[in-house]
Amino acid sequence: MYDSVIFDHDGVLTTLVDISLLHDATRTAFEELGVSDPTSDHVETMAIHVSPDDVHTVAGAYDLDPETLFRTRDEIASSYQIDAITAGRKAPYDDFDAIRRIDAPMGIVSSNQQATIDFVLDHLNVGDLFGTAYGREPSMTSLHRKKPEPYYLEQAMSDLGVESPLFVGDSDSDIAAAEAAGVDSAFIRRDHRADHTPTPDPTHEVAGLNDLLALDGVPVTGDATIVDDEEAR
Repeated sequence: MYDSVIFDHDGVLTTLVDISLLHDATRTAFEELGVSDPTSDHVETMAIHVSPDDVHTVAGAYDLDPETLFRTRDEIASSYQIDAITAGRKAPYDDFDAIRRIDAPMGIVSSNQQATIDFVLDHLNVGDLFGTAYGREPSMTSLHRKKPEPYYLEQAMSDLGVESPLFVGDSDSDIAAAEAAGVDSAFIRRDHRADHTPTPDPTHEVAGLNDLLALDGVPVTGDATIVDDEEAR
């Protein structure tokens, strides 16, 4: 029996933003730092899946301090996503309320910014569902700690006081982080992962959050009713 369930956030609990939004946020970050014409390759590099080497390479091309570049990029990306959340362009999946039936502590471990995660939970008024919620701090240090590293997952486990969670994610880095932490994983096959073969192999695969409730070992309330998402908010 799992003693908790921990979720990735984007693509699992809430919808993804369009990549163009992250490109726009990255261009704005460059402009704020005095770079009016970054190359499209550098914008792409800094928009998503950023590594420490990426930041150093791009910062060097424009004589920028890497830490300042990354912090500015992260803070502006978060503000753009917060606007998308407020406008309803980033929203909970229709099956979000299924997790209300899970009869165990829950947490979030995301590679998105902490400010973004905090805003989502407050905006949707669902913070009480989760005993802990980790995003990244806007620093280069966080790039060394993010998934597939197990750092934030292990921090969440410590916060919840649990040893055998199920970690639910939609990416290879989620599954790898679970494996590195020595815990089971569930790969959720949302539409954007329809043709993806996860590596490493997850412990489970589910089509959505409702299917999660049927997995052996996930404790659920026997007679709880899944409420309509709009009612819950």
